[in-house]
Amino acid sequence: MSRRPGGTRPPLALLFVVALGAVALAAGLLAPHDPDELVDPAASAGRPPFTRLWAIEPVEGRVLVVDDQRRVGDRLVLSRLGQTVELPVARVASITRRDHWLGTDSIGRDLLSRILFGARTSLLVGVLSAILALGGGVLIGAAAALGGRWLDQLLMRLVDGVLAFPTLLLVLACALLFEPSLWVLIALIGGTGSLALARLTRAELLVLLGQPFVEAIRGLGGGPLRLFFVHLLPNAATPILVATSLVVADAILMEATVSYLGLGVASSGPSWGRIIADGAPDLGRLWWISTLPGLLLVLTALAFNTLADRARDALDPATRGADRVGGTGAGRSAHGAGEALAA
Repeated sequence: MSRRPGGTRPPLALLFVVALGAVALAAGLLAPHDPDELVDPAASAGRPPFTRLWAIEPVEGRVLVVDDQRRVGDRLVLSRLGQTVELPVARVASITRRDHWLGTDSIGRDLLSRILFGARTSLLVGVLSAILALGGGVLIGAAAALGGRWLDQLLMRLVDGVLAFPTLLLVLACALLFEPSLWVLIALIGGTGSLALARLTRAELLVLLGQPFVEAIRGLGGGPLRLFFVHLLPNAATPILVATSLVVADAILMEATVSYLGLGVASSGPSWGRIIADGAPDLGRLWWISTLPGLLLVLTALAFNTLADRARDALDPATRGADRVGGTGAGRSAHGAGEALAA
């Protein structure tokens, strides 16, 4: 027997997103190393997963990373880069074990630490871009639907003109005009994402404006602000919020793509797209550098898309099999959205 979308058991996608968010927030506590730390790159670079190394800090000189160390009398025998090195124990200040559970990247940085901090970057871009897209989309869509014919035509033709360009090319073109940074990327992705939400908001509001309850509210003296915030926006919220959850997944993928091309976050900042780009030149030999964050990227996008589908199924009365009664239901507003989109 199939389980209804509104069942009590939380979907696996929700558990994944919650766990990923918790890990991203606690990245500073969970990461075993500094994500940008370089300790003896010559010896620690390109190490496979489940590698254990030792950092030998002498009293004077630079830290050495070795594969193995053992004490023989008053000397320390080190295995480094296939060679044996001996140091007097008196010259060694400290010995630190370094576990690299997911290996290291091409210059010796711990991959697990970079993936954990990269999750924080990806989720931050996704969530903030979606919030920005939601605010801008509702504002533009409401202005077009409620501002009269001329304002509607002006705003929608501008939106159509921008949407005529592929989103990725538009973001890349704008990114070239500014210094690459996290906040610039959020503004670009959120701004482009707001355009599709603006069309959806306008379509939902136009359908609702044609319902009898709108005339009744106006006849009772309801002002435009009360009409919009109390009656129109709540009834149009379901499809808008579902579309916004899809923006999160699109924003995460867009950030990874732009960072992969070198126009996203700063080159030293941990980002899933940046990590994938770092491992791409030597993918055949150092496969784990690009593969592991790539899998997480796909799973995260899939989880947000699945949550959007589950939210739509749970909130849409037509999906639940409920009768569309009354003129203020969100299910009734979605009936003519396709016609309004073409207007």
